[in-house]
Amino acid sequence: MNSDIIGDIHGHADALEVLLCDLGYRNTAKAWRHPDRQALFVGDFIDRGPKQCETVDLIRRMVDAGSAQAVMGNHEFNAIAWFLPDREFPGEYLRKHHSAAYGDKNRRQHQAFLSAVEGSPLHDELVSWFLTLPVFLEMPELRVIHACWHQAALDHLRPYLTADHRIKLETMILASREPDDEAEKDSPELTVFKAIEAVLKGIEVPLPPPHTFQDKDGHERHRVRVRWWDNEAIDYRRAAMLPVHERELFPEDPVPSHTLVGHDGGKPVFVGHYWLTGTPALLSNKVACVDYSVAKGGKLVAYLWDGEPTLEDSKLHWVKS
Repeated sequence: MNSDIIGDIHGHADALEVLLCDLGYRNTAKAWRHPDRQALFVGDFIDRGPKQCETVDLIRRMVDAGSAQAVMGNHEFNAIAWFLPDREFPGEYLRKHHSAAYGDKNRRQHQAFLSAVEGSPLHDELVSWFLTLPVFLEMPELRVIHACWHQAALDHLRPYLTADHRIKLETMILASREPDDEAEKDSPELTVFKAIEAVLKGIEVPLPPPHTFQDKDGHERHRVRVRWWDNEAIDYRRAAMLPVHERELFPEDPVPSHTLVGHDGGKPVFVGHYWLTGTPALLSNKVACVDYSVAKGGKLVAYLWDGEPTLEDSKLHWVKS
C-alpha cells in the first residue's frame, strides 16, 4: 500500500487535520481514513503544543482502524520513563522528576502533556498505549524510525524487544540507565541505553577541544549530533549536523569510527526528530527527515511515498504551523 510518512506533531492536532485533508484523508466512522493509502507516523506526538490529548486520540484511532501505523518517538519514551517508578530506587522514577544536575528541565520539557493528563486515569492509559508503539517499522520496501536507522543498535536491542519490535516493560529500566562516566558513554561498546539513545535521539559525539557551538536556545554545547546517513561524513566538518557555515569552523579530524553508520543503499529510510527549518528537502535520495519544527512555528511535513526506491524532493508536502 502507498503511504504518507508524517513528521513530529507535538500536540498540534489542528495542523495534522489540515495536512490529512490536503492528502485526501477524511474523518469517517470515528477515524481519519484514505481510500487507498495509509499514514506512517514517525513519533513525537506529545509535549509543547496546545492539543496533547486530541493529537494522541486522533493517531490512536487511525492505528486502531488500520489506516495508520506509528513508531515511538523519544518524547513517548520519556513519557513512559517519567510515569514508571524506579523499582531499584524507591520514591524515584525512571526519568527523574528533579535532579541536581538539571533541576526541573525534565518537567519543563514534558509540561504540556502533564498539564493535560497528570493525576488522571488517562495518564496511565496513554502511557500504556505508548508502550504498544514499535521502535521501528521495517516493511518490504521502506523503513521508519524516529531518529536513526542504526543496524548494530537495532540488532543489540532485538532480545529486549517483543516480536513486533515493542519495548518490553522490563527493558525500560536498562534503557533509562544513563552512564555516569563520559568515557563509558562514548565507548564503542553498545548497551541498551546507548542503543535506544541512538535510534530514538540520533548519534552524538564529543567535539574536540576547544570547539563548541551554541544551540538554538543559546546554550553552549560540547557535543554534536552527526549526519549519520551521509556515507562520506567521516570528519567533524562534514559530519556535524549543523548549518554549513557552522560546520566549516570545525576541524577535519576524523569522528570516532563506531559512529559511522551510513546508509546501506537499500530501502529508503524515513525519520523525524531533528527540528529542521526552511524549505523541506531530502537528506539524501535514500533518507528523508519529515520533522520541520511545527512546534516552533515551522511546518508539518509528509512524504507521499508511492513505492519509489529512490526518493524525490517533489514528493514532500507540508502545511504551516
